[in-house]
Amino acid sequence: MMITKPDAADVAMILTELADVLDSRRESSPQTSYVAQLLQSGEDKILKKVIEEAGEVLMASKDGNKHHLIKEVADVWFHTMVLLTYHQIRVEEVLQELQQRQHVSGLAEKASRQPQ
Repeated sequence: MMITKPDAADVAMILTELADVLDSRRESSPQTSYVAQLLQSGEDKILKKVIEEAGEVLMASKDGNKHHLIKEVADVWFHTMVLLTYHQIRVEEVLQELQQRQHVSGLAEKASRQPQ
């Protein structure tokens, strides 16, 4: 299977469209929407899913199965976006932060962070 690299506009569109769907699930019934269940269960439930999925990423990486790793990373991204939705943070805000860091050395960016 040949994978074509999407351009930045396509990536942003995919993430924005997913964020729109997640936002719309706020009004959905938890009986019919997994996202609505998570959002209505609260932050702790969402955080547990993010951690669970992150652990599955680690295991998939250790297993060395590329397809499995891709699926698990997609799950982490999805649940992280649910967390952003819970906090009413748009994916565009995260993309903007990444864009601002794009031409900054990782070491310089880390050194510039204020202790919290």
